[in-house]
Order: sequence, then C-alpha cells, then structure tokens
Amino acid sequence: MKTKYISLILLAVVVNCISAQSPMQLSADDCGRMAVENSRTLTQYKLAARQAELDVKIADISRLPNVQGMATGMYMVPDMEMMGMKVEMRGAYMAGLQITQPIYAGGKITAGRRLARIGKDVASEQLRMESMDVMADALKSYWMYVAVLDKVKLTKSYTAMIDTILGQTSLAVEVGMATENDLLRINAKKSEIAYQMKKAESGAELCRLALCNAIGVDFSSQIMPIDTMPKYQFVGLPSTDISSRPELALLHHKVEASQQQVKMTLGDFLPTVGLSLGYNWYGNIKMKGYADAGNGMMIPYTTKMQDNFGVAMLAVQIPIFHWGEGTKKVRKAKLEVERAQLDLEENTKLLELQARQTAMNLEDGLSLIKTAEVAMAQAEENMRVMQERYDEGMSNLTDLMDAQNQWQQARSDMIEATTQYQIYRVEWLRAIGKLGEE
Repeated sequence: MKTKYISLILLAVVVNCISAQSPMQLSADDCGRMAVENSRTLTQYKLAARQAELDVKIADISRLPNVQGMATGMYMVPDMEMMGMKVEMRGAYMAGLQITQPIYAGGKITAGRRLARIGKDVASEQLRMESMDVMADALKSYWMYVAVLDKVKLTKSYTAMIDTILGQTSLAVEVGMATENDLLRINAKKSEIAYQMKKAESGAELCRLALCNAIGVDFSSQIMPIDTMPKYQFVGLPSTDISSRPELALLHHKVEASQQQVKMTLGDFLPTVGLSLGYNWYGNIKMKGYADAGNGMMIPYTTKMQDNFGVAMLAVQIPIFHWGEGTKKVRKAKLEVERAQLDLEENTKLLELQARQTAMNLEDGLSLIKTAEVAMAQAEENMRVMQERYDEGMSNLTDLMDAQNQWQQARSDMIEATTQYQIYRVEWLRAIGKLGEE
C-alpha cells in the first residue's frame, strides 16, 4: 500500500513537470491581447482615464447648489457683565443651514465642464495610443520569433540534405567513384551549416525572451507560434486615412482645450452672481439682572434668549479696473489657441506622410513576397533537376551543392520577405489608427 502511494506521488510530480514544460500555443492576436492585458504602463493610463471620468463628475457637481450646515456650542466662565446684567452662556448654542447657488460665474462653470470632458477624451485617446504601441511591439516580436523558428527549420532541412549527400559520397569514395576532396568539401559545408544553426538557435532564444517580455509572461515560458503561414494578400491599395489616429484626436483636443481656456481666463474678469439662502437657530443664552418693583424694591429676574431666523442674500461681484491685466491675459490665451492650431496643421501633415510611407512599405513588401515566390519556385526546380542529374552521373557535386545553396537562400529570402511584410502591416495599421480593431 505504501509503495502504491509513493508511485502515485511520483506520477503526479511527473505530470506536473510535463505540464509546466508544455509550450504555450499562441497566435499573433493572442500575443497582442496578452500584451495589452499585462502591460503595467497601460494600467497607469487606465487609472488616468478613471481619474478623468471622476473629474467630469466633479465638474458637473460645480453647477449644483452647495448645502452647508453649521453648529456651535459654547460654555463660558465667568459670566459677562453687560449694562448691569450678567450674560450667562453655559451651554449656549447656535446652528444654521445655508444653501449657496452660483447663478453666473463669467462662463467659468460651463468652460470648466467642457474642459473636464475634453480631459476625459484625452485620457481615452492616450490609453488607445499606448495600447497600440504595446500591441505593435508584441506583434513585431511575435513575427520575428516566427521568422527565426522558420530559419531553424530551414537549416535543419538543409543539414539533412548535406547528410544525405555525405552518406552517398562516402559510399562513392569506397568504390572509387569520388575523391576525398569531395568529402572535405561536404564536411566544410556541414560545419558552415552547423555554425548557421547555432546562430539561428541563439537568435530564436533571444526572440523568445523578447516576446515573453512583450506579452508579460515569465522568461522561462516556452511559446509555440501557430501563425506559421502569414496572410499577405489584400484587395486594392492600402488606406492612408488617418482620421482614426489617436494622435490626431489629441491634437484636436488640444485646440479645443485652449479655446475653453480662453473662456476660463475671460471669466476671471467678468461679473459673478451668487444666491445664498440660510436659516439659523440660537438659544440657551441667559441674562440675569434686577428690576425696580417700586418703593425702591429690587427683585431679580432672568431672561432666556432663544430664537430662529432666515436669511437671503444676493451677491454680485464686478471687476472694475486692474490696469489691463484681463485684456493681456485673454490675449495670451488666444495666442495659445493659435499655437495649438499651427501644431495641429503641422503634425497632421507629418501623420499623413507617415501613413503614406507605411502604405508604400506595405506595397513594397507584397512585391518582395511575389518576387521571392518566383525565385523560390525556380530554386526548387533547379535543385530537383540537379539532384536527378547528379544521381544519373550527369552532373558533378559542385553543381548539386550550388543548387542546394540557392534553394536554401531562396527559402531564407521568402521567410524574411513574409516576416517583413507582417512588420510593415503592423506599422501601417498603427499609422492609420486601426491596429487591434480588425
């Protein structure tokens, strides 16, 4: 029984180890999503967006009445003397309720609410912009990892070809149909491929670590990409519309915010009107003294003060003269609007240029893929012909190895072309503000 129990424990440990070592099968979309979910930088932007939402609510509250309550208790010793009487305030109290309603604040309340909403939109666009940056980094790392893994597979296939030739040549040397020089050439090529394999494997490990960092998983995590056949066909010319670009929206919001800031500045030098309503209670104030009852007789008496009353006030504040300060500040705020508009015009052109450049890169990337496909088909046919001729003794070893080398180079160029296209596509989607919206 004890032996069976120990066996079960060992089995569980083995299963856990196998599970821990099993690779994560991820697509490009999975990596983009995980990068956005696990980014600490994005968490900060999300908190900023929540703060902006609260700022909107706070700004909306500013136009509502302000209700305040007040209560005061007093215990004073010794008693005060006033006009021959003692005023006793031991436990006296005063309480009040006041409601203040701003009626007009020079337009600052309305401008403040609009500024708060602009701030909310800005926070939202900044979050979207940072999300696309994080996603773009993850997708680029993913496709680089796919490319290097494909290079490793290609090198292994090339190694298998060389091993086959090496075996055939070794037999040929034994029967005198090949020379030792042929074996030396093949072994030299095999050493060169082994060097390429080592570089590819090291590159794959570095790309894996970069991808782990981009998607927010442990560096020991093994990842198996499932998007091994990139899709690179599209219909029509790539769009260059930047209307969805968050940077463009931020530039427009900057202009809007500066316009509202003009109103805020102007409001500092306009009349303000406020209405205040209140109701107050006071009591437990005693006044003690003596009253003449006639015939020179003085008798003591006590009066207790306790009452309530209401108050209504309308306050109007009108700035009259302050040496032109208001005019200068408003003019300064309007100049800021002009700066924001110029910034919008200049950067809009730069964003459009960036979109056009990425669209051109995308078209060039597709052309490179088509060219690489033709070259790869030709290299495969050439290698097939050379292999048949070599097997029939109609071609030498040099021609066959040259054909294999051309095949390997064509396949490598195809991998690089498809990978570069995917990177161009990520950059293009980022440039038109559509990354992650497909």
